[in-house]
Amino acid sequence: MAKTRDDILHGRSGNSVDANFPDAPASWSATVAEQTAKEEGIELTEDHWQAIRAVQEYYAKAETPRARELHDAFDEKFHAMGGVKYVYLLFPGGPVAQGCRMAGLEPPAGSIDRSFGSVQ
Repeated sequence: MAKTRDDILHGRSGNSVDANFPDAPASWSATVAEQTAKEEGIELTEDHWQAIRAVQEYYAKAETPRARELHDAFDEKFHAMGGVKYVYLLFPGGPVAQGCRMAGLEPPAGSIDRSFGSVQ
């Protein structure tokens, strides 16, 4: 199946090499995520991997990725553990911006705003 312009814009590979990450961008691998995490001082746990899958899945379904929608998706997915507050513990650099980096995706517009003191 050929990739569409939308697939390319949203980082969808359509033929993920890793069956555990079916919505991963073509250029992404778990090794890349581990290296990025190491550079940012994070040791990836199973909860991190769940969050990374959630980001990739959101991007695969979203026509236009939005920071607020991804934030809300994290809150719902991790509700039993404290919602998005828990995800901030996983990604102290910001669950949207840092989570997208770990997932190999470009953060949505507005997720990094230095004028508001963003840590990224």
